Amino acid sequence: MSRRRGTRITQLQNSRAPSGGWRSPRNKKQCQSESKTHKNEVEAEDQGKEIKEMAPRASCQTMCPAQELRNRESQNRLHCFEVVPGTESFQKPKGDPLRAVKEYSRPAAGKDVTKPSYLRPPDVLLKTVCYLIDEIAGSTSLHPWTEVYSFVFDRLRSVKQDMIIQRLSGKDCVAILEPTVRFHIYASYRLCGEPLRIYDPRINDTHLQEYLSWLFDCYKTGSGPYPNQEEFQTLGLLYNLGSSPATQDILELPERLRQTPSLKLALAINRAFLEGNHVHLLRLVQKLDFLQACALHRHLVTCRRHLLLIYCHGYHSRNCRFPLDRLAQLLSLEPSLTAELCQVYGIEVNQHNQVLFSKSAFTEPDQGSLDCKLYHSIVSEKQRGLTVKSIIHGCT
Repeated sequence: MSRRRGTRITQLQNSRAPSGGWRSPRNKKQCQSESKTHKNEVEAEDQGKEIKEMAPRASCQTMCPAQELRNRESQNRLHCFEVVPGTESFQKPKGDPLRAVKEYSRPAAGKDVTKPSYLRPPDVLLKTVCYLIDEIAGSTSLHPWTEVYSFVFDRLRSVKQDMIIQRLSGKDCVAILEPTVRFHIYASYRLCGEPLRIYDPRINDTHLQEYLSWLFDCYKTGSGPYPNQEEFQTLGLLYNLGSSPATQDILELPERLRQTPSLKLALAINRAFLEGNHVHLLRLVQKLDFLQACALHRHLVTCRRHLLLIYCHGYHSRNCRFPLDRLAQLLSLEPSLTAELCQVYGIEVNQHNQVLFSKSAFTEPDQGSLDCKLYHSIVSEKQRGLTVKSIIHGCT
């Protein structure tokens, strides 16, 4: 009985996964008669209807199911952000129903993840996401932010799990995915350069790409209107700069969207990146807002490296001296940081603040020697007085 239930749950989750829809198993035989094919198609259609009908109705009205809260409290598995203030030093701190959030757990054999009392309906899921942004990610008292990120990241995975099981789509889905995407984009900038043991950019990237794919699918298949579509299509292209699929997605959008200022700017930056026109790209970056710059920031190292390599070949001469101040303007960096970056790539800067480009001197830095965070001024300057809460809510 439990094995059949586990199979049905897996099919249910796959049916709304961002990466694609559910498919019936392929027949091992390569050749089938027309009648056999028709029969399989009918069975697949019936099975699809069965999966649709079995989508559970959620009934949990709190951010964390009561049973889970009791279990984690008894097992001393509550996060410090979830305990009742003043009980942190207890042997088993007490869980706060107003602060506890359902944690992500992998599907296990015999575990019924579709139980209504364990699933949160769309309005509760949205309330949970807003709580994670306002009270955790946007808090000025909770630190370090790596711990904040770890907690929010896990709880957002749990939200996604509930969404998939319930087969959420349309505006309910979009309302939850949009702030989630902003959070991951902001985190990719803020935690850039942190040790891998506390932040892995590849894991963040994997989940962000899934959220983006799911969000864009909602835009395509939903009835709309979606007032923030321009913003997120722009963020998706800037984050995946130079990607053919990302570019194709933009080109397939309606004309009214493609002609919006932010998308036209993103397309111009993408074209400059593909053409290797890094000076023009860095000039265009000045026009981006803060979150857009966060989405693009991971490409800045590549752009500056390519620009320096081109100049090493173009200005390779024993008597050529290039002004450091001019190079700093082209790289959108302070002169002192420009000199440091040149040194990282083996390019000499003399005592008169002149750059001596040489194609033979250009070397690739050792892994870990290039601290990307030092060269983020083009992004950080745009944040000004923006709070984390306003950034993730899109109030910029």
